[in-house]
Amino acid sequence: MKNKARTSNYCLLMHQAIFCLTIVLFSICDMFSQSNINGLLLTKNGKPVSGASITITPLHSDQILNYAISNSKGYYSIPVNGYAENIQLNIKSMGYKSVVKTILNKSQTLDFILVEAPTELNEIVIKNSPITKHGDTINYAVNAFTKQEDRTIADVLKNMPGIEVLSDGKILYQGKPINKYYIEGLDLLEGKYNLANENLPHKEVSKVQVLENHQPIKVLDSLVYSDQAALNIKLKNKYTFTGQAELGAGSEPLLWDTNITPMLFSKKRQMLSSYQSNNIGDNVASQLKTLTIEDLLDQFERNNEKQDWLAIQKIGVPNFPEQRWLDNNINLLSANYLQKLKKDLELRLNVSYLNDYQQQNGFTNTQFFTANDTISLFENKYNQFYKNSLETNLTIQRNSNKNYFKNSLVVQGFWDSERGSIQQYNENISQSLSNRYFKLSNNLKTLFPLGKQIATLKSYIGVNRTPQTLTVNPGQFEDLLNGGLPYNEVIQNLELNTFYTNNSIGFTKGYKKFSLSPKLGVLFEKQRLESGIFTSNIVNNEIFKNNLAWIRSKFYALLQTQYKSEKWRIELHTPINIHTYQLEDESLSRNQNLSRITFDPRISLTFDLTSNWSLSTSAHLNNDFGTINQVYYNYILQNYRSIQRIDAPLPENRNWGYSTSFSYRNPIKSFFFSSVYSHTKTNTNLLFNNNILENGATELQAIEQDNTRLNHNFMTRASKYFSKLNTNLTLGVNFNLQDFQQILNSEITDISNENWRLNGKIDTDVTDWLNTELVSVFQFANNHIQNQDNQTIVQQFHEFNVNVYPEEHHYFGIKTEYVKSNLGNRRAENIFADVVYRYTWKKKKIDFEFQINNLFNDKNYLTAIVDSFSYIESNFALRPRQGLVKVRFSL
Repeated sequence: MKNKARTSNYCLLMHQAIFCLTIVLFSICDMFSQSNINGLLLTKNGKPVSGASITITPLHSDQILNYAISNSKGYYSIPVNGYAENIQLNIKSMGYKSVVKTILNKSQTLDFILVEAPTELNEIVIKNSPITKHGDTINYAVNAFTKQEDRTIADVLKNMPGIEVLSDGKILYQGKPINKYYIEGLDLLEGKYNLANENLPHKEVSKVQVLENHQPIKVLDSLVYSDQAALNIKLKNKYTFTGQAELGAGSEPLLWDTNITPMLFSKKRQMLSSYQSNNIGDNVASQLKTLTIEDLLDQFERNNEKQDWLAIQKIGVPNFPEQRWLDNNINLLSANYLQKLKKDLELRLNVSYLNDYQQQNGFTNTQFFTANDTISLFENKYNQFYKNSLETNLTIQRNSNKNYFKNSLVVQGFWDSERGSIQQYNENISQSLSNRYFKLSNNLKTLFPLGKQIATLKSYIGVNRTPQTLTVNPGQFEDLLNGGLPYNEVIQNLELNTFYTNNSIGFTKGYKKFSLSPKLGVLFEKQRLESGIFTSNIVNNEIFKNNLAWIRSKFYALLQTQYKSEKWRIELHTPINIHTYQLEDESLSRNQNLSRITFDPRISLTFDLTSNWSLSTSAHLNNDFGTINQVYYNYILQNYRSIQRIDAPLPENRNWGYSTSFSYRNPIKSFFFSSVYSHTKTNTNLLFNNNILENGATELQAIEQDNTRLNHNFMTRASKYFSKLNTNLTLGVNFNLQDFQQILNSEITDISNENWRLNGKIDTDVTDWLNTELVSVFQFANNHIQNQDNQTIVQQFHEFNVNVYPEEHHYFGIKTEYVKSNLGNRRAENIFADVVYRYTWKKKKIDFEFQINNLFNDKNYLTAIVDSFSYIESNFALRPRQGLVKVRFSL
């Protein structure tokens, strides 16, 4: 009850905070927009004048308070900041006399008749703004945000206000993931854009364009709007052959770093090939991750990506850069080619191969909290990971103003294995895992005119196979698997085979400011899960086998309605779904069927308060019924101390939620701000019983009982570039609160998890030869179980970097990190320092670099994680001090 009251208080405080924030933001809106000037620009004949520049300045001053460009109808609208009683309105357009008029600073409509006149061009000197806006396109001048130590376009993007690059390479604009990453308007890598982002030299790029409200399918551009942004990389030359080659070697132990990545970009052809190999902790595998939101949502819907059913027991990795702790030996080979066959017709081939070997060494001290007790477990761990994967993607695409066609054929394979050794008190436990996965899929989407509407056909077909085997020695869970007697070995075999297809037909029709898109479709999924537990003593192990057949189908009818005006954008989804599930395990004589009709509406609304301020809100209701890994009738050994079965009805989850966001962007003042609050509530029919044994092993079972899970998220971020100070400032706050129930050792337990994250960054060019960068992050994590408040974990991460350019061709950098963790009554601290010296031979475009990492040779990192019912303290072995010499060539 205490946690429910706590959650109610949190909810009340959160709603009050949101209300106050709304009032404050509207006040800020009012402050930023004291008045609004709008009107029409026409010729004497009544024709609209488009492309005219309208600026607002103070009297007797050239300072621009705000500006606008008249649209195709001659309409302009300018919010005016400031409190002056009188202001000056200036109108300029090629071929017309300029207009200069003193007006009152109040909201009003002013129409003008422009008089035609020849325009005499005088010699002028223009000082470029680092950020400009034209329509829905924001342009960032790359040279304005480049520091001397930067080498790739990813380095420069991190310096641009409004743009955020996460640790995995994902790019956010105003807090939202981008939906496309183009190079000269072409999508060479689709969702795996990090490969280009991390290797494209910034010196070849003239500007980075943010395409706001980007609709990637041209035939839908005027019919279906998008609230997502895309990124387009504009190169300096129409034909560009570039890239980089890097060779490095070092010691402690023997180290190497190799990167050979040639690139070719032209109007009709793009190519990017890469071979990368290192053992210095640089996880280049992240360059092959899918990052765009549309592709991630498609993967989530299909639920056919690689899943790790079984695993060895791992160590919680540190949450700071991998280069500090990742003990790797990685090889990556990637070839990507795009050819324009005809106008708007493209053929693309993407092939990648990854081979990686990683090691982990450290120990964990885990405390499991139950309603009546605390159980402790100490484990000393050494793990080895062997990763091999191959993926090919052949795509043909036509994207024109009249039709759209795209077909992608994907072949993917993983050959992974893991080894682990655990010393637990006086017992040594070995673990071995074979973890493989194979997939073949084809994805087709086409749009074409049919009468006065656009028809859409979509078809996805995929098959995959997931064989996995886990071996643990000595055998575990003696009471359950061997009558309470010790035994030598336990083996868990598992194989999942899947066939999945999703096919739909739809239409899109525009009517005035509305677009209507009805769609009909059918989804079918067939899976078979086979698993068995084998021990050294069991002869008849039928009671530990699964042979589950799973069939899922969904018929759906959807109407998507959009409304778009000058300031409003409204989208309404009204899908009706008919779900059918059939499960049967013949060997256990178990089966269940489920049929449901659901209505899962979603509505979103965006209102442009001014040209800079925007308000968005959305609400949704949806139902889901779980996946095959949430229902199986016999035990599966997931790792050496976790065994579970979910002998229960299918989960029935009813989710509803809403979100509200404010965003502000002013390219002229280089200021960007966004704030988002979201709340979700999930009603489900299953509770999970975690039976924690005295040795820390966990048995999990599902129990049919209605319960509710609540989740609150709040995020705000602001970034500002001060051109006069050559300073970029970023501040952010994240908050998450979860409240739910679980059964711990047969006791229903209220659990609440609370997390805060505060972060800031300030990057300053002090002089032409000195740059400083300070990054600070504070994290707070707390866990409440029943009436018990468990210890709060406070972590701090601080980076302070000094970059010195003593002479034109020389660079010297000192990079420091301070990490501090308050783990209850304990405190852990780490101090890291790296030193870099680089000499650039500009004539030959060669860098010679020497670096020492982890100068103080800090060898261990102590951290802690709080989850639903446990506190996990980990001591992780870090990379030792290492020296490296590099030679880098620009191709």
